[in-house]
Amino acid sequence: MNKEEKQIDLIVIGAGPAGLTAGIYATRANVETLILENDIIGGQMRSSYTIENYPGFDNITGMELADKMEAQATGEGAIIDEFDFIESVSFSDQEKIIETGDYIYKPKAVIIATGASPKKLPISNESKYLGKGVHYCAVCDGANYADEEIAVVGGGSAALEEAMYLARLAKKVIIIRRYDSFHAEAKVINEVEQVANIEILYNHDLVNVEGDEFVERAIIRNTQTGKESTLPIKAVFGYIGTEPKTDLFKGNISLDQSGYIITDESMQTNVKGVYAAGDVRQKEFRQVSTAVADGTIAALKAEKYIVAKKEKCVMVKVYSVQWCGPCQKVKKYLDSKGIPYEVVTVADAKEERDVVLQVSGQRSVPVTTINDKVIIGFDKHQIDEALKNL
Repeated sequence: MNKEEKQIDLIVIGAGPAGLTAGIYATRANVETLILENDIIGGQMRSSYTIENYPGFDNITGMELADKMEAQATGEGAIIDEFDFIESVSFSDQEKIIETGDYIYKPKAVIIATGASPKKLPISNESKYLGKGVHYCAVCDGANYADEEIAVVGGGSAALEEAMYLARLAKKVIIIRRYDSFHAEAKVINEVEQVANIEILYNHDLVNVEGDEFVERAIIRNTQTGKESTLPIKAVFGYIGTEPKTDLFKGNISLDQSGYIITDESMQTNVKGVYAAGDVRQKEFRQVSTAVADGTIAALKAEKYIVAKKEKCVMVKVYSVQWCGPCQKVKKYLDSKGIPYEVVTVADAKEERDVVLQVSGQRSVPVTTINDKVIIGFDKHQIDEALKNL
């Protein structure tokens, strides 16, 4: 199937807090913006039961905050498409191509805001019991374990907040923590310690889960003594960190050893006109507020890049005659690159024929001039090099 090609100012890949914020700022700057989302609008934020550290809200659910950001982005004019999945991307300084199931997009700039996903629990039966007692979203799956005993694995703020949410539903929640302390906000630690039906197992690792069709017990190991024991539980919820969603971009932009996108403080990647924002990029802190800040910066920098690209006066002329095959090939190639050009038909006037002789030293066509670069005949590599140096 031949797909329709679409030219657009900006494509934002990902509709989490970073992507939605980028959409708000870009559209307010009169930049035509399309946000593509392969998963859920709001990203990980939408699955958070409660957010207590986002400025302006003492307490708000992730779903509510995601809905507000989405409404603001679309209200400003951003278009969000969550059903046309991205199949491939190709990025270079000269051209950006994003192919979806329906279209081939050629944006002037791209902001990658795909975020991160929960790391899988490193146990052998993870895939066997996924959805059958092994879970990563308390809001999505917690209600299935009302009045049951379950476990949470992890020691960050996300793990503790989700444990408190699950404690509202389950009979008992056991937090399995491999160290002797948590790596979380002091306020959250204090709150979780006050919940009557939460038990904390410090210095323990999850070894595996077992059962028949569904999880029935967890095998844990004391990290100090090495002794293993069994917990009779119906589910484990994993919150042991995240990993970036960057498989789509491997080979196109620079990633660090963990797969996160490398950017500068302007959110610029190693490819001109391609930016990254939010949890997907290499940085120390990953919060909703830092994702919003990244999205703001990326959109403002992308807008400047797009404006400069539009204002740049590219003087491209093609000297040709009507029935010249190589002349037609030059024009078709420039069209494929999205480069505007002026056609000068040398048969129309002696003055134009004299210009060809003057610029090329020959009386043959095609002759292409890209600013002060003169290209005789059709030479794809010379054209690409001249455009690269614009």
